[in-house]
Amino acid sequence: MAGRERMASMDAAWLQMEEPANLMMITAVLWFDGAVDRERLLTVLRERLVERYPRFRQRVVPGPLGAPHWEDAPDFHLEEHLSTLRVPASTGLAGLEALVGDWMGVPLERSRPLWHFHLVQGARRGDVLLARLHHCMADGIALARVLLSLTDPVDAAGGPESTEAPEVWSEGAPAEAARQPQAPNWMRLARGARAALRKGAELVREPILAGDLVREGAKGAAALGKLLVLPPDPRSPLRGPLGTRKRAAWSEPIALERVKAVGRALGGTVNDVLLTAVTGALRRYLATRDAPLEDVHALVPVNLRPLDAPVPRELGNRFGVVFLRLPVHLAEPRRRLREVAKRMEHLKRSPEAVLTSGMLELLGHTPAALERAVVDVMGTKASLVATNVPGPRQPVALAGTRLEGLTFWVPQAGHVGLGVSLFSYAGQVTVGVASDASRVPDPGALVSAFQEELAALETTVP
Repeated sequence: MAGRERMASMDAAWLQMEEPANLMMITAVLWFDGAVDRERLLTVLRERLVERYPRFRQRVVPGPLGAPHWEDAPDFHLEEHLSTLRVPASTGLAGLEALVGDWMGVPLERSRPLWHFHLVQGARRGDVLLARLHHCMADGIALARVLLSLTDPVDAAGGPESTEAPEVWSEGAPAEAARQPQAPNWMRLARGARAALRKGAELVREPILAGDLVREGAKGAAALGKLLVLPPDPRSPLRGPLGTRKRAAWSEPIALERVKAVGRALGGTVNDVLLTAVTGALRRYLATRDAPLEDVHALVPVNLRPLDAPVPRELGNRFGVVFLRLPVHLAEPRRRLREVAKRMEHLKRSPEAVLTSGMLELLGHTPAALERAVVDVMGTKASLVATNVPGPRQPVALAGTRLEGLTFWVPQAGHVGLGVSLFSYAGQVTVGVASDASRVPDPGALVSAFQEELAALETTVP
């Protein structure tokens, strides 16, 4: 039918993965230092989101043989995608966390474009914007860039500088990249990774930094074999059947300089320090539940889209995942940091991300039941999803109101019931935890344990 566009296979894979207990939504929470004007926000959304990216005004419809397609929603109204929720002035962090957790369990309306924003007004410390977007639209790093393109720089007086979107990431695309044809399979990702590495671009920011992700011949085959024979993670409270109730919690912003200081003193990167604190938090949490203190794997999304190129208008998914084994068994923080750094260094040179991306793309061509079965098997090999999304280094404003902080979660595919997010912004980092209530009913305990672990690392600094 005219006006319809077949959904890319990797995007279709995320659409097919969804089930009531495991929604494939990307969730972002942005909080402000005051009230957000709804009409001004609508104007920003119309000009910078809906008019710029067609996916935000398109719905999903079945095509020939049931394959999902995109088509313009005939009755699209922007106002229907921005709800206003009034909360009592006494509402603090706990109340906001409960509200976000509730909405994490509510599916997006399939008859409309698959996104919805909720403007939460009246809270004690300022308004909050909750964004829910389906993973079939784009991957987490692309949608983070899209959301942050809605903001403006903040001048020295604390107000927005202009109505133009800030250069959060470099958006300049080389002319040759614009002319490059798109190959329809995972080899495109491998070629793109090689090309970007040659240009020196940072490909991977969630949370592995740029490294040699693509190896030749036997090296790649060995990595694929390793993925297939990876044993399931040990039984623990983190793993098991999921329900429809979800929970969310996030920390007060933590000064990034604290993290950097620990890394400089103990010999680790910012990512090493953060992941060491996450590992220690898991150890503390499992100990309180009398669970074995055994290593667990984190599924780590890896961006494969060059960050020196603009987010394409058609968005889409372009990422892989790696399995990072977290050394939960190590009690001493400094030893744990050294082991995390060692394992991270190994993964930086692994082709696993490209291989898993290829697997996801192939799964998009398979029946939904077969895809779920394969993803579920992969999900048994991990206990959580861990992401690290970089935000602007300088303060920004949205619709004229200064952004104080934000946190961001990708969905936990494969019946994984726990997601840990690290989001850096304006010299601070926020740790967020999203969980299935059947698995981790008190995500705030993990947030507190993370803060305790960071403090414990600081005490070991000579």
